[in-house]
Amino acid sequence: MVRRIRTFPAPCKVPDMILARRGPTFAREANAMRKGLLPVAGCDEAGRGPLAGPVVAAAVILDPARVPKGLDDSKMLDAQEREILFEKICATAEVAVTVAPPARIDRDNILRASLWALAQAVCALPRVPQLVFVDGRDSLSLQCEVKAVIGGDGIVASIAAASIVAKVTRDRLMMQLGLAHPEYGFEKHKGYGTSLHWERLQAHGPTIHHRNSFAPVRACLRGTAAPQADVLAGEV
Repeated sequence: MVRRIRTFPAPCKVPDMILARRGPTFAREANAMRKGLLPVAGCDEAGRGPLAGPVVAAAVILDPARVPKGLDDSKMLDAQEREILFEKICATAEVAVTVAPPARIDRDNILRASLWALAQAVCALPRVPQLVFVDGRDSLSLQCEVKAVIGGDGIVASIAAASIVAKVTRDRLMMQLGLAHPEYGFEKHKGYGTSLHWERLQAHGPTIHHRNSFAPVRACLRGTAAPQADVLAGEV
């Protein structure tokens, strides 16, 4: 009996330059501009997941001649990097910000409140864009062309800029809430469901800044324990 032994080629080494993450570029905006679509905006939001605080949406029209270097998904940057880029974006681009408060989130649900805030931010821009890139799967109800880009804050420069503006703006708002309500530690967890936040929430109860429609806050109102997975979800 003859046994056939199947052999496989040795895996080739992938060059480091291929593995390296490229990051967002201005390519999609430039391509649209060559087709006569001017201006082009990008929009993104921060704060869908927290138990407290608003959703903050930002829209940005970048100046093609002054695109800040180092733009990236806000989650890929540390706080100091975001602050520096925030100042550069606001100094060189057209920027608008809209806030959806907890009351709207509880009334409409988090998705609808987020999409409303994104659309309002675009409408608040100094100029009406002909094309808007938005991060995620969902489009927006606007009087212009809208392109949803999954993972757009890591692909499209104007979306990345908007993500930074939204994140920095929201973090600053939560720092102010931390001063107004020192017992909750908002300046530390930014409203996200950390163990510290849950401890403070159980000890002091929800504020008007908490989202009563979110399960952990609702559980606190009812005096029941929230699932650990819900409590510890999200980012800071």
